Amino acid sequence: MRFGVPKECGLQPNCEEKRVGLSPAGVRELVEAGAEVVVETGAGAAAGFPDETYRKVGAQVVYSHEEVFGRSEVLVKVGRPNLHDLDLMEPGSTVLAFLHLAVAGEAYLAKMRERKITALGLEIIQDADGTLPILRISSEIAGKMAPQIAGRLLETGSGGIGILLGGAPGIPPADVVIIGGGTLGFHTARAFLGLGCSVYVLDLSQKVLEMIDRRLGGRVVTAHATKENLEKFVAFAEVLVGAVLVPGEIAPIVVTRDMVQKMRPGSVILDFSFDQGGCVETTRLQGPTGGVFVREGILHFAVPNCPSYVARTSSYALTHALLPFLLSMQDKGMRLALSGWKDLQRGCYVFEGEVVSRYVSKNPADLRKLLGEG
Repeated sequence: MRFGVPKECGLQPNCEEKRVGLSPAGVRELVEAGAEVVVETGAGAAAGFPDETYRKVGAQVVYSHEEVFGRSEVLVKVGRPNLHDLDLMEPGSTVLAFLHLAVAGEAYLAKMRERKITALGLEIIQDADGTLPILRISSEIAGKMAPQIAGRLLETGSGGIGILLGGAPGIPPADVVIIGGGTLGFHTARAFLGLGCSVYVLDLSQKVLEMIDRRLGGRVVTAHATKENLEKFVAFAEVLVGAVLVPGEIAPIVVTRDMVQKMRPGSVILDFSFDQGGCVETTRLQGPTGGVFVREGILHFAVPNCPSYVARTSSYALTHALLPFLLSMQDKGMRLALSGWKDLQRGCYVFEGEVVSRYVSKNPADLRKLLGEG
């Protein structure tokens, strides 16, 4: 099987993508398994992987964006290809990426149908127990990054309120409110706790709140994410983190503009749900470009590809998570790999041009029937 690794280009001007779909180590594994891997020149440069490192492990480095798309049976990307890129793909080929098709629009799906593309969304590949193994890794990285992002934005020179996250002797630490207690929320809470912050986690699930309390040794304040609690906690937050996830769907708005207006000017909002539309109304108002901006006197961080800020770490992590799936495709072919691995089936938005996911269609086709299973 021929895999392609193109150079990434951000879909919006404020979110340049520096990660790469496969590290040289991952390419080596595929080549040793008998695969052919085509890498676009410069694909790994921003993550610290020059072309020569790919050549040394057996990849073919090509100098044309069109060539890597046109030659690939399976395209391994980080971000969603743009509409022009879909036209470059061979009819019937496959793309794996963080596709987020719920926010891509109908024209995008129509193009996939037209090109008979198979689309696997890394963000919805799901284990039998409901775990999202690939998204989980990106969420963990984003959570660990949250304090360093918030800390810089809180600095006086950035327009923040000028406080130190962990405080100082005789001076209280920052109040950090996290909405959502999943993988992202948990790792965000743990990272802020490590700096000595006062951390509060809100979630709708009692089971999640109990897990947070247990795993973090009772060092965070937990509360149910009712409207009353959201209004109360958001008002005193000096750092507000949106970590709301509804897999495959547009994130619900849980923090309204009115709530944001009651926050202390110079406070910070990190809306990590922005890749799924955003869970804070004031980030939605900014439109799809996002970025770092001030609205209602509050500094907002709304960048859909936050792990790209640590591109090398993130590229290694993504490769480690992807390799089992890619090796299965190399061993069995796409159809048999999909047929034999339910996790991959759950991650399939489109199969050979047929929309098969409830996340983007009210009447999806039956993937099992298309695979000849039923």
